[in-house]
Amino acid sequence: MGCSEKGGRNMSEEWSAENLVNKGLEKAMFGAGCFWGVEALFLKVPGVVDAASGYSGGHTENPNYEEVCTDKTGHAEVVEVVFNPGQISYEDLVEFFWMIHDPTTLNRQGPDVGKQYRSAIFFYSKEQEETAKESKTMLDQSGRLTQPVVTEITEASKFWRAEKYHQRYVEKNPGYVCPLFKRLELQGFNFNF
Repeated sequence: MGCSEKGGRNMSEEWSAENLVNKGLEKAMFGAGCFWGVEALFLKVPGVVDAASGYSGGHTENPNYEEVCTDKTGHAEVVEVVFNPGQISYEDLVEFFWMIHDPTTLNRQGPDVGKQYRSAIFFYSKEQEETAKESKTMLDQSGRLTQPVVTEITEASKFWRAEKYHQRYVEKNPGYVCPLFKRLELQGFNFNF
């Protein structure tokens, strides 16, 4: 495993396209507000091999947390998920994504406000794009939500791995209470963090 300049494992090297194919794995990328809770939740999903917090969807090279927080880089806080499609489908990951956050709030999740906290699906293939768009349409038409879905669905650009202290943040900070966890508890879910 390589190390990035930021001190964490360089997921993009470890999970290169060639390595993914050789291991029968795929990648997905989601933005659902603050990446700490999103990463922790995806790591609990059977079939998810790895997840990392980072930045994507913007116009600056190698952004850091402070820059992204200015809301001037165009980047969203995202989680890149590596999964085994033999154990969980991309469609199921998208459904999980809808469940864990509010896709009807523009540039906001709970107390976090700014474009970096936008709801976003960044697709790696035409199949992922079609699945995400169909799922979004179905969710909008389902009547489950009182407002329209505002989630951005765009092609994945470079994933910039966040600084080491952001990786596995919930795991390293057992007292941390994420608004996403409270949302899920109200829906009857308990992930035991």
